Amino acid sequence: MNQLRPSVCIDAVFEGLAPGDAIELVKEAGISAIEFWGWWDRDLAEIEAARNKAGMEISACCTKFISLVDASLRGQYLAGLEASIQAAQRLNCQTLISQVGDALPGVSRADQHAALVEGLREAVPMLEAGQVTLVIEPLNELIDHQGYYLVRSDEAFQIIDEVDSPNVKVVFDIYHQQISEGQLIANIRNNIEKIAHFHAAGNPGRNELTCGELHYPSIFDAIQECDYDGYVGLEYWPLNDAATGLREIAKWFES
Repeated sequence: MNQLRPSVCIDAVFEGLAPGDAIELVKEAGISAIEFWGWWDRDLAEIEAARNKAGMEISACCTKFISLVDASLRGQYLAGLEASIQAAQRLNCQTLISQVGDALPGVSRADQHAALVEGLREAVPMLEAGQVTLVIEPLNELIDHQGYYLVRSDEAFQIIDEVDSPNVKVVFDIYHQQISEGQLIANIRNNIEKIAHFHAAGNPGRNELTCGELHYPSIFDAIQECDYDGYVGLEYWPLNDAATGLREIAKWFES
């Protein structure tokens, strides 16, 4: 059985800290992978050097934030994705996270859904060539992302079925999906083959995993039982000392 692996989103957990310092703190916590958001406004040489010094993996970063539901922007999206694949290859990062854009007023959901699917299908050849997996992200609209198009995981999984490529899957954000729909363990178990990355934060508040209503040890056990081979990205804003909190969470992943 595969071992569930944690990854720390340094832009959230260590917001405002220099990447090198954040990566060192992640290593000291006993976690061997990090992720971050936009590569295009970062010094990739600095991140590479810090990653290499610490002997870390980069589990994921984002592709450029251009709408997929707006067919008129598809060329821009694909150009941004091509540049993002090149950045991912430089960083030896095999997963790119993609948001899909806000819902378009006056355009039917069916048309936006179709635009999203067609855009992802057009992206498949470059993803295959770059040996990168693109994961689309459903987000909650009740608290954090009002107006966002893709809210529920069932539509995200339907999109994956329609694109029909092993290089296009879902990032299942446990925090967002608890707010949007609940039924977390059932939805994960029933669709694990369509999930290539997870995100985790406490709810309410998007703070430490030990805060709030979510019992993460049970959720992680369920993912582990599915023999999932990927990362759980710890994407939260700590209320207390970040490094201390990470050391506690790291113990959950010890075999």
